[in-house]
Amino acid sequence: MLGACRQTAPSVTYHANIAPILNQQCASCHRPITGDPNDPLCVAGAPFSLLDYKTVKSHANEIAEASATRAMPPWLPEPGPHRFANERRLSDAQIALIQRWVDQGAPEGETTTQTAVPAWPDGWQLGTPDLVVTMPESFTIPARGGDVFRNFVFPVPSSPTRYVRAIEFRADNPKVIHHANIAVDPSRLARRLDRAEPGPGFAAMPEDQVVNVYGWSPGRVPVMESPDTAWTLDEGSDLAVQLHMIGSAAPETVRPTIGLYFSSTPPTRTPVVIKLESKVIDIPAGEPAYVVEDSYVLPAAVDVVSVYPHAHYLAKQMTGTAVLPDGSRQTLLSIPQWDIRWQDQYRYVTPLALPAGTTLQMRFTYDNSERNTSNPARPPQRVRWGPKSTDEMAALWMEVIPRRADDVARLESDHIERALRADVAAAEALVRTSPGDARAHNYLATKYLQAGRVPTAIDELRRALQIAPDDAEAHSNLGSVLLTQGQVSEASAHLRTAVRIKPDDDRVRFNYANLLQASGRTDDAIAEFRRAVQLNPDNADAHFNLAVLLGPRNQLGEAITHLRQVIEINPQNADAHRNLAVGLGLQGKLDEAIRHDRTSLRLQPDSAATREHLNALLKAAGKTVSP
Repeated sequence: MLGACRQTAPSVTYHANIAPILNQQCASCHRPITGDPNDPLCVAGAPFSLLDYKTVKSHANEIAEASATRAMPPWLPEPGPHRFANERRLSDAQIALIQRWVDQGAPEGETTTQTAVPAWPDGWQLGTPDLVVTMPESFTIPARGGDVFRNFVFPVPSSPTRYVRAIEFRADNPKVIHHANIAVDPSRLARRLDRAEPGPGFAAMPEDQVVNVYGWSPGRVPVMESPDTAWTLDEGSDLAVQLHMIGSAAPETVRPTIGLYFSSTPPTRTPVVIKLESKVIDIPAGEPAYVVEDSYVLPAAVDVVSVYPHAHYLAKQMTGTAVLPDGSRQTLLSIPQWDIRWQDQYRYVTPLALPAGTTLQMRFTYDNSERNTSNPARPPQRVRWGPKSTDEMAALWMEVIPRRADDVARLESDHIERALRADVAAAEALVRTSPGDARAHNYLATKYLQAGRVPTAIDELRRALQIAPDDAEAHSNLGSVLLTQGQVSEASAHLRTAVRIKPDDDRVRFNYANLLQASGRTDDAIAEFRRAVQLNPDNADAHFNLAVLLGPRNQLGEAITHLRQVIEINPQNADAHRNLAVGLGLQGKLDEAIRHDRTSLRLQPDSAATREHLNALLKAAGKTVSP
């Protein structure tokens, strides 16, 4: 009787089986910066190259362990019904193949079967950009600095509105730059924050005042979008960039650059950002499973283009779900093990069509216990919402394209309203946790005012003054609110008190100047507004009010100077553009005046007064009057 044939597993070799996997999924980071295989520095700060057999074999056990635990390649979302573009995830079969290769002694195999090394572009991956912007100066990461988060302004040369098809981020020092979040800053807030802090950059960016457009992480491939969905870069906008950097044994400098690629035609479909978030995070020390949730019902049918989750060190699990009107559920994103070091923006291969009435849901879980190896606090400390890396955040941005152009305004309006509600909730939570903090009550009052809740804002300001009778900001804010309510006498008392307590505060001076103006003391008001801009040249409101007072006094040149300063500080100030158009028109500078009226109309399309003035200018210039 013949014995049974014993089959052996086929040999797994580097050239035939392993190199193709590494080249496709790993080498975008694990390759030499210069292309020279002997170069010890890899792009994206990878510790070694994976392009040659000798190096790969020397790290075979590390590769097997990293792939088996899915620590590498870094890809956070788990497989779902909707594939993401440029996924770096290894399949179970690929992981098993790598393990078999290592178990068999990591053989090289026949060199005749070796896989060609991919050809990566030298320089910009998408070709020469239409515009390159960079940081005004380098930033130095201190030696052994650990994780460093800092925000920087990338000034964009002023020009008419442009339409961006692609962004390419180039890390000049890839071994220390771990990721970057890029946002459009239409009001040039980043410039003002940068000037207010010593050294390059600034600590925290109020995220609701910028619009995130791109997230970069090591190995990410930039994509050229279709011209019909290009996003708008309005005249005067800058880019604001948050860098996550990791210090090394010696000081390191960084000064990355950004390439922008424009469309020659305006988009025909407008992407809109929907943001699910919570700003009432308050995680007790030791809590292993703190849950944050938010939801939003779509008022219109949309196509979801991408999702971008954001949290800090304590987050562990993230899910984004769409509940359709028929009750069925679709998983938009599932991250079973969050890692702040590898956050990314995830773009779908095929956009997801969601009907009106769909409920978008976010659920994040946080671990503030000692079991969380990413927890920066030992022992764990109470952690609340905040912009610093030691605080926590919970946000899920979704880039969507409405099926109907008429729905864009509705979605954008909902976004603004939801953001304000989140801010109010955060301020109320701060007062609950710190009821004896006058600044918390004052901050809550400012949010109530933005929401139009004037009586409750006044109550909060009175509470702030009960706690801290010498709080100049609370006196000044209360006086300003009372002035709008016609309570001039009490308003005057508070505003004068604020000036006495804090005479060198430009906002205090500005609010007092408004009182003087309302009281008919124009000369004194002008003097106070001048003091405000001397104390803070970035006080756009004081510049504007000065211009409004100086113009009727035939001091047109100085009024125009102040209006230009307002627009330099905040190019999105429609009132400044409109008033500047009036002043320039009086000077006979019709072409420039027409340009500013058109900008004002773009920012405030429903302004009948601006349209009327623009048409008068066009008629005076002998040009076609707009409808």
